[in-house]
Amino acid sequence: MTAPAGRPMLRRIGGADMAAPRIGYLLPTRERVMTGAHATGPLLALAERAERLGFDSIWIGDSVTARPRHDPMTLMAAVAARTTRAEIGTAVLLPALRNPVLLAHQWATLDRISEGRVILGIGSASDVPNIRDEFAACGVPWEARLGRMMEAMRLCRALWSGEKVTWEGRWQVKDAVLGPTPHRPGGPPIWVAGASVKAIARVGQHFDGWFPNGADPALYARTLAAMRDAARAAGRDSAAITGAAYLTLAIDEDAARADARMDAFLESYYGQRPDVMRKRQVCFAGPAAAARDWLAAYAAAGAQHICLRFAGEHERQMDIVAGFRGEL
Repeated sequence: MTAPAGRPMLRRIGGADMAAPRIGYLLPTRERVMTGAHATGPLLALAERAERLGFDSIWIGDSVTARPRHDPMTLMAAVAARTTRAEIGTAVLLPALRNPVLLAHQWATLDRISEGRVILGIGSASDVPNIRDEFAACGVPWEARLGRMMEAMRLCRALWSGEKVTWEGRWQVKDAVLGPTPHRPGGPPIWVAGASVKAIARVGQHFDGWFPNGADPALYARTLAAMRDAARAAGRDSAAITGAAYLTLAIDEDAARADARMDAFLESYYGQRPDVMRKRQVCFAGPAAAARDWLAAYAAAGAQHICLRFAGEHERQMDIVAGFRGEL
């Protein structure tokens, strides 16, 4: 499933050799809490299993009250201590809900614990009633969420420098020095969700990766190209932007059963009609061979790192993906 140490797997696209996509696994923190299974031991065992199977990364979602689940940063520290190779990231964190000085401190420490394996996936939040309520519960004004996110990330990066920081903005910082500094100079890479015109500009100008969950392969390729154009226009190296994707799968040789499993999963997870959610998020339900081809289409569209969320039966579906991973 993996290439020899130090050498990435390659695939042929358009006559050229391209690095095979890195494949990640999303821990089912939300699903476990929904069923009353709050223990962390089984989640850590799944993380260890994913690494043994050759998954390149382990991901954890974020929500406080809208979709209750384990705190991602606390759980990431435990995953980092139980693994040695896989990257560990948030899919995705809402930084607007947190004080950025504390956030910078937490992520610098996480990067030290993992020895440079963490990825900060962020988003500005979907506009649905329970997430608006979550912002209110955390004392954060909904209308200011995007501005808070952008300023928070600038402040985090300033603090990650290890230099003395004075900041006049939403947060007041005077001659502050953060310690420890992150394992990686400048801090962990920041990947951003979203695909609007403004999101394209934001990623191109300021961030390290794009992490959508609602783009089909054709739209994905166009949007990623636009982000890299925006990076070039801003004087950045466009190749430094990682194309990532967050995809949901229900793999079953019985296509009708896979479809029903996906519908049940989406309805229970979001409390909304599955046909509505399928229009917002890209999902696959069907046999393993078709799942392989579906993922390969994202790789061909430029996805370099794919995070997989499974609709139930995690161990079985992990094994299936591990079996065809080398064909992507």
